[in-house]
Amino acid sequence: MLLGMRDDEEMGRITLAQVAERAGVSISTVSKVLNGRQDVAAPTRVKVERLLEAHAYRRTTRSSREAPLIEIVFHELESIWAMELIRGVENVAKAHNAGVVLTESGTRHAPGDDWMEAMLQRRPLGVVLVFSTLPTEVKQQLRSRSIPFVIIDPAGDPDPDVPSVGSANWNGGLAATRHLIEHGHRRIGIVTGPEDMLCSRARLDGYRSAMAMAGLEVDPDLILFGDFHVEGGYDRATEMLSRPHPPTAIFAGSDLQALGVLEAARTHGLRVPDDLSVVGYDDVSIARWASPALTTVHQPLRRMAEEATQMLMRLRAEEPVSTRLELATSLVVRKSTAAVPTGSPHGRGPARS
Repeated sequence: MLLGMRDDEEMGRITLAQVAERAGVSISTVSKVLNGRQDVAAPTRVKVERLLEAHAYRRTTRSSREAPLIEIVFHELESIWAMELIRGVENVAKAHNAGVVLTESGTRHAPGDDWMEAMLQRRPLGVVLVFSTLPTEVKQQLRSRSIPFVIIDPAGDPDPDVPSVGSANWNGGLAATRHLIEHGHRRIGIVTGPEDMLCSRARLDGYRSAMAMAGLEVDPDLILFGDFHVEGGYDRATEMLSRPHPPTAIFAGSDLQALGVLEAARTHGLRVPDDLSVVGYDDVSIARWASPALTTVHQPLRRMAEEATQMLMRLRAEEPVSTRLELATSLVVRKSTAAVPTGSPHGRGPARS
């Protein structure tokens, strides 16, 4: 605790003048830090940020510079599911007479360091972030500026103090694998997502659970980590299908990876679903137009984005919100799955008891 604090400081109601006094800088310098200005020396910025954090400073009045915008931040905009999230944010933004600004920054785990300064100068109404978590300093900076934020989380499990919307990844993996088992498949491969993403592991855990409940052994050679993209699905499926004992079915951790699996099957002279069954994940628009139409796990991406943006607006209005909302997933059966090929040595047969 700093010596000489007044009662209002002890209660966290520190003023900019008090911050300036403690930091030994001018009020205008503190204001520059709050507004993300770049013309402040790094040591001074750190000192001011620490004081704001120590006293849980919150901007009490809205700046006239705030734009009627909601910002959505991705680590990449190439994935087709990003469009579903954007549409969901736009649906709610329009209802609040706000526009949407898109930003690409950082890695799949957190936005880049350069994002904060640019965002603070834009002063949006709030921020929707498509990341698995946020660094502590990012959360603190957003809160000290009274900029509400919510994570749309198809990727992991955010910290409990971060408002977030996700989906039931374990259930999705369970449903996909059960569907294949019910069609008589016993040798089932999985190409999940990146190994360091919790959603990849949750879908894999669902797969393992379905296999265990059916009394089926899991072959480690049939578990591969991909990257959620077409090329990764193709490469991993090619590796799997080239083995002496290939699977009769593959569960892909995304629809894009499933498209890669379909192409790998074609290059191996396999027909889907006659020779190989394939299940995807996400149920993006291309799934129904694949050849054959893709059986997949529906992840309600657009609704996730809508719920996240509605949560954001409630936070802005200082209304109470749940810190975690998890939406259900469901299996959508189309044409890429069928009964195990007749005569396959890895098909129907009694499961272990």
